[in-house]
Amino acid sequence: MQLRYLLPIAAMLLLAACAQPASPQSANITVDAPQPHQVIASPLTITGQARGTWYFEADFPIRLFDAAMQQIASAPATAQSEWMTENFVAFEATLTFTDPGTPNGYLLLEKDNPSGLPEHAGSIIIPVQF
Repeated sequence: MQLRYLLPIAAMLLLAACAQPASPQSANITVDAPQPHQVIASPLTITGQARGTWYFEADFPIRLFDAAMQQIASAPATAQSEWMTENFVAFEATLTFTDPGTPNGYLLLEKDNPSGLPEHAGSIIIPVQF
């Protein structure tokens, strides 16, 4: 994993661990499944809606981390219809992983940001259980 991702991810995971359960949504993305603290297993299907501005070339990255902040899976969330809009567009992704041996972990959904500029970044974290 690149170093530039490590600090923001560590900070987000720490905040998520300390936060009260929240709805996995923001003004730009809503996650239908899984819900926070849901017990998950492989293969995991992730569904929801994101504004078209979250996508680049019709997808955006999703990563799954264990409690030790080790990435155990990743896959692109793929737009299910025309993504070149500012409206919400349904997405779906499937993650395949082995049991990490930790009781919990985190899903990180990131706005695709090909520019790399922080002002264009966005993410949502969903705590999960294995």
